[in-house]
Amino acid sequence: MSRHAQFGLGVVCLSLVVLSMGAVRRAPGDVSRGLPAGDGPLAAGTITTPTLWFVEMQSAPLAETKTNTRAEESKYIQKLRKEKRAFRVAAAAAGIGFRQRYSYDVLWNGVALTVEARDVLALSRLPGVANLYPVVATDAPEPAVAYSPGDSAPELFTAITMTGVVEAHSSGWTGAGVRVAIMDTGLDYNHPDLGGGFGPGYRVVGGYDFVGDAYNSSDPDHTTPHPDPDPMDCAGHGTHVAGIVGARGTITGVAPDATLRAYKVFGCTGTTDTDVMLAAMERALADGNQVLNMSIGSAFSWPQYPAARGADNLVNRGVVVVASAGNAGANGLYSTSAPGVGKKTIGTASVDNNRVHVPAFARSDGSLVGYAPMSFSPAFPTSGTVPLVDAGRGCTIDGPLPPAVAGSVALMVRGTCSFREKATNARNAGAVAALIYNNSPGVFFGTLGSAFDMPTAGLSREDGLALVAALPLSITWTAMLTDAPNASGGLISSFSAFGLSPDLSLKPDLSAPGGLIFSTLPLAQGGYGLNSGTSMAAPHVAGAAALLLQARPRTNSQTARDILMNSARPGLWFGSPALGLLENAHRQGAGLLDIDAAIRSTTKVTPGKIALGETENHPITSAITVENNGSTEVTYDLTNAPALATGPNTFAVRFFSADPRVAFAGPQVTPPANEWDPYTLKVPAGGSTTVNVTVTESPFLANGGIFGGYVVLTPLGGGRASRVPYAGYRGDYQSILVLNPAASTFGNPLLRPDKNLGASGPVTIDPTAKETAKVFFHLDHQVRRLRIEAFDYASGRSYGRLGEIGYVERHPTPDAFSYLEWDGRTKFGLLPDGAYFLRLSIQKALGEDNPGDWESWDSPVITISGSTGGEPLP
Repeated sequence: MSRHAQFGLGVVCLSLVVLSMGAVRRAPGDVSRGLPAGDGPLAAGTITTPTLWFVEMQSAPLAETKTNTRAEESKYIQKLRKEKRAFRVAAAAAGIGFRQRYSYDVLWNGVALTVEARDVLALSRLPGVANLYPVVATDAPEPAVAYSPGDSAPELFTAITMTGVVEAHSSGWTGAGVRVAIMDTGLDYNHPDLGGGFGPGYRVVGGYDFVGDAYNSSDPDHTTPHPDPDPMDCAGHGTHVAGIVGARGTITGVAPDATLRAYKVFGCTGTTDTDVMLAAMERALADGNQVLNMSIGSAFSWPQYPAARGADNLVNRGVVVVASAGNAGANGLYSTSAPGVGKKTIGTASVDNNRVHVPAFARSDGSLVGYAPMSFSPAFPTSGTVPLVDAGRGCTIDGPLPPAVAGSVALMVRGTCSFREKATNARNAGAVAALIYNNSPGVFFGTLGSAFDMPTAGLSREDGLALVAALPLSITWTAMLTDAPNASGGLISSFSAFGLSPDLSLKPDLSAPGGLIFSTLPLAQGGYGLNSGTSMAAPHVAGAAALLLQARPRTNSQTARDILMNSARPGLWFGSPALGLLENAHRQGAGLLDIDAAIRSTTKVTPGKIALGETENHPITSAITVENNGSTEVTYDLTNAPALATGPNTFAVRFFSADPRVAFAGPQVTPPANEWDPYTLKVPAGGSTTVNVTVTESPFLANGGIFGGYVVLTPLGGGRASRVPYAGYRGDYQSILVLNPAASTFGNPLLRPDKNLGASGPVTIDPTAKETAKVFFHLDHQVRRLRIEAFDYASGRSYGRLGEIGYVERHPTPDAFSYLEWDGRTKFGLLPDGAYFLRLSIQKALGEDNPGDWESWDSPVITISGSTGGEPLP
């Protein structure tokens, strides 16, 4: 159960390639209930060879030092830059050519560079190199659906009625004087709701474009950033996020008087890279921002990843950092994204909006029915009457659609096949539009994946079934909008990622509205629109942090998260809220944000969450400090509110009622008189006390399950309760099988001569012909170390370690693979002709240096033929 410091990368005589055999993630706009909801196969991944790397130097970055003066900081930075100069000299001496993209001194110590795959091996051997991390491409956000706001109450558009924001505004807390940075696709500062201008005197006082409009890290022709000082948004996502943070005009954001800065890290389309994000973090710190929102991230990450570590160091330097938890909920447990997985960042989960502001059509009786246009759908008509026809599921396997669909609107039920397949079949049958109603409660916001030529939208299940029951009927398109109630409002969004962090920290931290949020868009895209994702949840929290800093200006970046978490409200399980069971603590964190309660609270509990780690079937005791900042003594009831647990299967998430037991002890704690009464705690005015919290796991939860709940402190005589979430892993964490042989029909790992997944077997390579042996592997879970070694096949003599990579993420699906290539070289040079084998070993997360915490696999024979290498080692 030990934890280790960051580990240096070994000699890597191989290149790493990722091959996804299945789906990587569900589209972030899909906010249906369920895991997942059966919208057809997810997009297959691609084969990529990393040539862009973070190279970490040995010394700590400036933000992790105790320098006290500018002179000391300057001296330390010169030391870091001297390390980098020495690295460049060493690289040149070794004949390694590279192109440096960024250099970092403050939040992280290292460089980001592009290097040929064949030189990664030598790069890792250079003196002064502590570790290498691949720079990860981050997907472009789903486009929002644009339409006019109409005449409905603006506070409903961004769901601020759910989070105590309206009450905080009525008390005068609007974020005035607080500087909030938004790292995203830029920001349309000309939008009247965002101030109508750029620079001093405007709401958006500054920012920077780190990449240029044409940048797309997934397009080989546009991977070079072309920065400029103008962060104008040409994609839309950043403007939508900014409106949630601080719109003031037609719609109202969380912090409508906050000062904004925009840091653009995406081009108009495509992906960005995490090295760009880290550079933007350093600029955000230098510009003096107090809050940073990052609705961006890469799933399955460790908190040691540079983007997460950089975010943590921003907090160390006084910035409240809020990041989206990620949209990989359909990919199972341990799926939280970096930087949101950072130890000090506020990783934010998403709940669905209570009401959805959507366009509407009219039934014959004049009643309005709201619909959610899908991403990539063309605009719907705003006039005209057309028949509605039940087209069933609309899938190809069901045969032709009814002839009556021609010239009508096809009404179909969600499931079995993709939205695009349904819409395509309806269009081919002559339909003029498609309406797809949900197969679980509530409306949903879907995507067609790419541009489509027929209007297509989603409906709630309730509205869809009512329309089917009323057939035959015609509907009339209107230019009106309606605020439709959402049956899944306040429940965790289906796309929202699960924790825990790979180091068993409790993640996410908080929840906020992110499903079906109406906000600003660039004026060129219509000005307003609907989008979904944890991307929309994070800015609710960033705006709330601005209100907190205005109302309680002495709050520091280290404690802001605790204050927000103490006042949050845990929500009910999305699967069946009528059961009254609480949603997993490792999915909703502390619960739904309530900023008004956070500002008004006089109780503070630190830490704001409890990570139990791996229990190994023993009770775990943790200490919390309870502060009473009020003017009178307070007596609290101390109780336990268990949340649902999840079972041991990472990819197929199942839910269980675990009911862990909690006991309290401390100098001011009074035990209960009987088992039905609560513990009590007295804290004097202006005082504090320590409480030991002992959690005992349920014996009915299977080993490998994740359980949790909430420590609840309720003031006697009235007042808002404070809560502290806890979560832990039942049993021995290192018992997780990582190299799962069931990952493919051929087994796992595998030795192959080519880049195709197939049967494992002997391989012959000719290094002079640049032939390589490929070791395919699948990781069911994140690993602390991945190591590969070479041996003589006959004698078993070792030729040393070929490479070792630390903090490796798990694969996104149970059938995804990566592979390592070996060209016959070791740190001693090219091996001579002969027979060899490779050993792939992994050290499990939080594992120790004992055999039980490792898994290993020996390859079939690898024959080197045609080598020009020297004699074998003695």
